[in-house]
Amino acid sequence: MKLTAAPVSARPSFFGQLRHKLPKDTGIFVVMIAMALIFEAAGWYVRDQSFLLNSNRLILIVLQVAIIGIIAVGVTQVIITTGIDLSSGSVIALAAVVAASLAQTSDSLSPMFPALVNLSAVIPVGAGIGVGLICGFINGALVTRTGIPPFIATLGMMVSARGLAQYYTQGNPISFLSDSFTAIGQGAMPVIIFFVIAALFHTALKHTRYGKYIYAIGSNITSAKVSGINVNKYLIIVYTIAGALAGLAGVVLAARVSSGQSSMGMSYELDAITAAVIGGSSLMGGVGRITGTLIGAVILGLIKSGFTFIGVDAYVQDIIKGIIIVSAVAIDMRRNRKKR
Repeated sequence: MKLTAAPVSARPSFFGQLRHKLPKDTGIFVVMIAMALIFEAAGWYVRDQSFLLNSNRLILIVLQVAIIGIIAVGVTQVIITTGIDLSSGSVIALAAVVAASLAQTSDSLSPMFPALVNLSAVIPVGAGIGVGLICGFINGALVTRTGIPPFIATLGMMVSARGLAQYYTQGNPISFLSDSFTAIGQGAMPVIIFFVIAALFHTALKHTRYGKYIYAIGSNITSAKVSGINVNKYLIIVYTIAGALAGLAGVVLAARVSSGQSSMGMSYELDAITAAVIGGSSLMGGVGRITGTLIGAVILGLIKSGFTFIGVDAYVQDIIKGIIIVSAVAIDMRRNRKKR
């Protein structure tokens, strides 16, 4: 039998082979580097200053990324299951005010609970995370037990949690927090917490049954049920984790600013969703990586800080952020159409 060489067109190109060998997040990482260089050039052109070679600015970016990133880790897992979580910003506020009310010292002029001052930091931290966990569990129960779409269930929680935070504080900030509590939000601690959380759930999604199951649920929920996966159980776990991480972010934010306020976390849920989608998570479900979300959060931080640095109006920044969200979703939908 005569053997013939495969057509040239059937052979993968050098660039095609290289693309398959590179890590999956290489593309979004290149975008992040390009974004940083664009703002660096714009900084010299507009303000005759370096954008990147400013330690205070970089520290601020990293701290912003840490808070948003903690929420985005939970939101990414929800998105993988084809869900959405609009409540995380409000849950941050509720967790922050509850944690702050239990972290007050005896120096406070009007403590919320005079009998519960000077408590160990473990108690307010646990209370804040617990509040988020309960909110997340309720979200998951509403989605799985009532059949309410995730958008509506978490929208209801968003409004309710914000209202509860305002009622709890009567609109007043909670201050005079203990040093042991505020230490959680100082220095590099928020960043350390973020990286630990990201590493934990990166490992969970990649190497455990939990990760395998939620990807299966997001890819095809009917097939997941047929294969014996307890879909409702894992959906409740996913939403509970997202709520607990929002609660943790609220604790870190309250510790960072040494105060608990019902206005905290405004629009943080949109930033977390944006970070996840920019990082490659698909709103169609079944696709998403924590590493991509981490890079997406950094890109979002660069955009916010960069536009502020070169003097772009805050209202214009919101317009641009909206365009970025719509563009990222449009690209994701186009990518999914091509796959189908």
